[in-house]
Parts: sequence; structure tokens; C-alpha cells
Amino acid sequence: MLLSQIFENAGDIQIDGLAVNSNECLQNSLFFCIKGIVHDGHRFVGSAIRKGAVAVVHSSELAYYNDNVSYIKVGDTLKALNYVADLFFDSPSKKMNIYAVTGTNGKSSISKMIKDIVSNFDSCGYIGTIGVEYNDTKIEPTLTTPEIISIHSHFNDMLNNGVKNCSMEVSSIGVDQHRIDSIDFDVAIFTNLTHDHLDYHGTIENYLAAKKGLFDMLSKDKIGIYNADDESSSKIVFDCKANCYSYGIINDANYQAKDIKIMPNKTTFTLRVEGNDYFVVTDLLATFNVYNLLASIAAIHKSGYDMNDIINSISCIKQIDGRMEKIEVGQPFNVIVDFAHTPDGFSKIFDFATKITPVKNRIIAVFGSAGKRDSKKRIIFGQLADKYCDMIILTEDDPRNEVVFDIASEIAKGIKKTNYIIIESRYDAIRQAVEMANVNDTILLLGKGDENFIYGEFGKEPYMGDDKVAEDVINNYYFYKGLSEDNNI
Repeated sequence: MLLSQIFENAGDIQIDGLAVNSNECLQNSLFFCIKGIVHDGHRFVGSAIRKGAVAVVHSSELAYYNDNVSYIKVGDTLKALNYVADLFFDSPSKKMNIYAVTGTNGKSSISKMIKDIVSNFDSCGYIGTIGVEYNDTKIEPTLTTPEIISIHSHFNDMLNNGVKNCSMEVSSIGVDQHRIDSIDFDVAIFTNLTHDHLDYHGTIENYLAAKKGLFDMLSKDKIGIYNADDESSSKIVFDCKANCYSYGIINDANYQAKDIKIMPNKTTFTLRVEGNDYFVVTDLLATFNVYNLLASIAAIHKSGYDMNDIINSISCIKQIDGRMEKIEVGQPFNVIVDFAHTPDGFSKIFDFATKITPVKNRIIAVFGSAGKRDSKKRIIFGQLADKYCDMIILTEDDPRNEVVFDIASEIAKGIKKTNYIIIESRYDAIRQAVEMANVNDTILLLGKGDENFIYGEFGKEPYMGDDKVAEDVINNYYFYKGLSEDNNI
């Protein structure tokens, strides 16, 4: 594409790529000077040019100029970036059916459910915390909601590979940082709003406003799906121009679950829609996954798919690694791995554990809290674990440059009656939980899921993932070292 096709009165300079990071500039790149929280792209113009940028979009005066480079000054570089990214990739989101999922919890699960169900009828991609997926392509994750250049690039690649649908996670930070402004969303889903990201947003009101920003983007021919049982929903959909539909369990909703039965290995419920009842059986566990499934069904149904076909496709939903994942390698106790990292997520996991754990047995929780992130929720984690658990093992969870023991001690301030220990090594903490488990106990491994890294002082450090660690410990310690005899199995 020529620069003159992007900006009026610009030269006929060939543009082969877009970049907001000077290190990612290639030959013939157009570089955008974005003012971020930590870095200001205006300071890296020289680096961008040396890497291959032939044109620069900026909003402030520059200290570095090169006579061989074109400069375009604009009032708002983020606005210009969204416009150009959409134009450069030929507006791919307008040629696809795009589902957007926002909320504190459930974004990954719902986005993946939509992908799995829609894939039974048509091709569907996914963008989010787990990465980018379409057809046989899998790309490692960067951000929950990537930068807008990457998003449009992924959409374009999907289209070129015959993919006409995509479900994606939309984070509050992604909305606030204008990473989605030029995307043409067809369906937006709101899950819930609870304590999270207050280190970034400052207040719950700001956090809610960011979530609402997604729904404010929708035009009257689009669809909004919201949780009737979440008190924030009325504010999220207020003034929304789209056609909005609700899902829920407690309050009346357009898509409502009745007669829910939660079992250790499956869940059943009756789905009531427009006066019709549908019996649903799923391998997904816990009440919160009923909510996730309701949201997915509502979004897909309102996109025009037949309800009976949707219900019949629910069995095709794949277990998401590290999300309510049961580890089963023959051990006589429950081991559940989940990515839960918010108070609401913890509360729901603990509630599920009480439903599947016999009264005389124990719930053993292994978790920590991320370093340099929303420290206010640490004591809340302790309080919740104290309420539901019989044994608590506090450990590392992306400590970054904080001391693991100090983070664990902050969590422990919320623990008043339950026994707890601090084991800084996550592997050893999980091993300790397995050592002390008896028949029919429940072990909960929370916070990391299947992530194969831990953020330490110097960045990402390799880690097996809680799911792999649990399997390793059970196979190599529990069975091979005679613990089964110690537990009278």
C-alpha cells in the first residue's frame, strides 16, 4: 500500500507493514508514536528508522528527523493507528462475524465454547489469553486483547484461510487503551464484574466504564448478551443501541437454566428459551460454567444458528487446559486445576469444591497472588480460603520482583482459623498437597492453570504448569513411594 492511499498529500511511498514498537519495525514500515503508561514512542523514532521505518506518525514534536523519512503529524496517534490498521488490512472484521466477550471472569471459557460450537457449522477462530487459534494454526499468547495491528492482521489471516467467524476476549485494559476501536463487532457478551485490575483502573467505577465501552460501540443492528444475575449488567447495557438479550439462573432471563444438577464429572440442566425447554448435558463442571454455557448458547443462537443444532453440539466442547481441569491419573482424590485469579473466581471454585467433597473430607487449596499487581485482593484470597478450606498452602504465583514469602504473608492476614503453611516453590507446594491428601479429599490448584512459565524477578522463568506438575507428583511420588499404603487404600 502507498502512503498516499493512507494520508492525503502524502508521498507515493511503499508501506509494507505497521508498527508501534520500534523493535518490530521491518523494511518499509509505518511507525506510530504511541504514548504509553511507561514508554513514549516519540523517543524511539531513531530506532524505528534504523530498523526500516520509512514514515512516522506522531502527535508531539520530535527530537530526531531524517530527510529520507516522511512525517505525518496528527492530533491523536491512537485514533490514527486504528484507522490505518483497519484500512491497511482492508477492514477484515467487516467481512467476518466477530463475537466479543468481556467481564471479570469467563472470557476465555466462553470464547473457546463459542469457537468449539460454531466450528460444528462453520469455520471459527479465537483470540485471547490462550493465544490465537484457527484451523490448524496455534499462536502463543501475548495479551488477552492484543494490539490493534495484531488483531487486524490475525483477522486478515483467518479470512485468507477461509475462516469467517472469530470469538475474542476483550479486556477492560484493552478497551481503555483503544485496542479495539476499529473492530466491527457483531455480538458482545458481558459476563460479570467483580474485584480485579483496580491497580490499573483505580476504582470499580472506572473498571465498569471500561467494560461498558465495548457495548457503547455496538450499533442498532448488532447484538448484546448480558448476565441477568449480575447487578452491573443494567449499567453495562444502559443506552446500548444494540438488541440486548439476557441469560441467567436466578433472575428471569431470555436464556434461563432450571433444575441444575452439579456432579463431580458432569452437569445437567434444563434450558428455557422462548417458552421451549431443552435438556442439556455437559462435561463442564460447576455452576459458573452453566453461566458460561448460557452466554455462549445465547450469542450463537442470536447469530442465527438453530437451537437444536447448538444443543447437540455441546458435547463437542473441548476441555480447556487449566480451566476447571480435573487431573485424573488413577488417584483416589480430586485434583482440580483452575486459572482463577480473582476473589470471585476463588469463591466460585471453593463453592464447587464443597459440593463434590464429602462432609468428613478436606478441601486443600494451593495458591498465591501475583507480584506487582492489585495487592488489595491478597487478604481477600486469605479470607475466602479461610471460609471454605480445611488446609491452605501458600506459594508463588508470578511474584515478579516481590518476595514470595511477603506476598504469602499478606494473604495470610485474612486467614483466622484454618491451618496454613508457606512453601515458596510451587512444585513443592503441590507435592505437599498430594502428600497430605486422603481418599475423597479435594485439592485445588489455583492461579496458574496450564501456564508453562512463572514471572520472576528477571522475566519469564520455565514452569511445567499446574496440570503437568500434578500429574508428575501423583505418578512419581504418590504411587511409586507407597503413599497409597499410608492412606490405607
